[in-house]
Amino acid sequence: MTSTYWTSVASPLGPLLLTAAPDGELTSLSVPGQKGGRVPGNDWRRDRGPFREAEEQLTAYFAGELKEFRLGWRTEGTAFREKVWAALDDIPYGSTVTYGEIAARVGAPRAAVRAVGGAIGANPLLVVRPCHRVIGADGTLTGYAGGLERKVLLLTHEGVL
Repeated sequence: MTSTYWTSVASPLGPLLLTAAPDGELTSLSVPGQKGGRVPGNDWRRDRGPFREAEEQLTAYFAGELKEFRLGWRTEGTAFREKVWAALDDIPYGSTVTYGEIAARVGAPRAAVRAVGGAIGANPLLVVRPCHRVIGADGTLTGYAGGLERKVLLLTHEGVL
């Protein structure tokens, strides 16, 4: 049986719950009340050790000193979800793209925008995989598993709003 390591990191979004595999790769980053967010299991090990780099980078990001995360992570999703999540990594700090643009980037037809939205909503690595940078076709802030108020906070922090 493999252990899941976890820690909590203070942030302007509230406490961030970080999980990692035994090899130290980040497996999730959740916020309180997040749709589909994780909660520590009884068999999880609380240990800050595997998260030192993630904590440093998150602190630097929220201080305005870091624009791109360089962390090892491992996610588990369908091939389609993994493709969509990888496309999130290419959205630069301080910019936004639409769900339709993400669909085009992953080679999905325009009709697949809802499926793209579902995959983005299932992103297990909030903040570090910047799903908050995806907006509606008309420029509206739509959907964010961490809550729209947190999406506004992140986009304001990055100078978009």
